[in-house]
Amino acid sequence: MRYPKFLPENGRIGFVSPSYGCATEPYKSAFEHALEKFREEGFTPIVGPNCYKTDGVGISSTPKNCAKEFMDFYTGDPDVLISCGGGELMCEILPYVDFEKLKSAEPKWFMGYSDNTNLGFLLTTICETASIYGPCAAAFGMEPRHEAIADAWDLICGKKLEFSSYPGFEILAVKDAENPLAPYNITRKPTLRFDGSFKDKPELTGSSFTGRLTGGCLDCLINLVGTRFDRVKEYIKRHSEEGIIWFIESCELGIMGIRRGLWQLEQAGWFENVKGFVIGRPMLFEAEDYGMDRYSVVTSVLSKYNVPIVLDADLGHLPPAIPLINGSMATVTVLGDEKIGIRMEMK
Repeated sequence: MRYPKFLPENGRIGFVSPSYGCATEPYKSAFEHALEKFREEGFTPIVGPNCYKTDGVGISSTPKNCAKEFMDFYTGDPDVLISCGGGELMCEILPYVDFEKLKSAEPKWFMGYSDNTNLGFLLTTICETASIYGPCAAAFGMEPRHEAIADAWDLICGKKLEFSSYPGFEILAVKDAENPLAPYNITRKPTLRFDGSFKDKPELTGSSFTGRLTGGCLDCLINLVGTRFDRVKEYIKRHSEEGIIWFIESCELGIMGIRRGLWQLEQAGWFENVKGFVIGRPMLFEAEDYGMDRYSVVTSVLSKYNVPIVLDADLGHLPPAIPLINGSMATVTVLGDEKIGIRMEMK
């Protein structure tokens, strides 16, 4: 696995929009406030040409423009890249991304989540280059910054590689066009649950599992299955000695959509040599269907592997989320009934 250099002091931060940009509120004001803060901290923001564009469908601009912006910035001046936002159709830029060129280029951190799975996941599985599943650019403009945002910043700066669960999460955001800098609206207590091989242990605290941390947003992962960008089985084979810890979260999928998605990854052979699963809170948090909820729909597919399963982890579209290095060697440890720790190593 190739690990990029961390953002140096007074470094250059490149902002790209391979998915949506920051052209509309509340994202525009939050992004511009984030840029101000970065400048005050001594960093140099470099804003890509698509960050304020809206001429694309489901993304900031045309697929060709978005791919060109990413390639130019990845092989150009910025020290690290942060995506401006998520979106709907980043997958359409992939035919225009030169993954062979990315393989030979000096590795560079790319951070984003949700639709950014299309690049972060492929950088890891195709190019053997670590990426960061973490917040997009506008989140750095919130006042005050939540601990999770501070953690993501410490990660991309190389100051912190070990994180733990947060004390609560957001169901309903208060950030809007009138309050673009509003912080997370934390109103719910943790709902962490353990299953798989964990369920037979009377005392979970201290239990842990280790593997190559890999994953992203299920909505995006299922679209990659069977395409020419699906190199997952080769990736798993390369890392057969370590095994894989899959981290997975979902955005727009309902209960049956999650089950179909996990079935699809399973039938594609993606779960071979799995060492454990870390499953985030789904966006449709309280949905139920056919007598199944967010817990049973996952365990109904994954329990057969008899590996640890962490459910409702701090991951995904109901913030806060622990920032994760896609491709790192990770150890997930149970710290208590409602808390896990994740330690990542660059090896």
